[in-house]
Amino acid sequence: MINQAKALKLIKLYQYVCDRYEIELQYHCQRFTNNSRPDFTDQEVMTIYLFGIYEEQRFKIKQIHKFAS
Repeated sequence: MINQAKALKLIKLYQYVCDRYEIELQYHCQRFTNNSRPDFTDQEVMTIYLFGIYEEQRFKIKQIHKFAS
């Protein structure tokens, strides 16, 4: 579990990613999956990835996945 200060940063980052996604990112990035009903939205995946790298200093996909789960 993360502390309240990091939780607020995560929420702010998610809001920023959602705003940017609606404005322009949806046209430039696309998730490649054959899953028609994924558990996470593209915005949530980007947020977890960015938060894992910036706040948690986890630079490998496996580390970010472990942190997210």
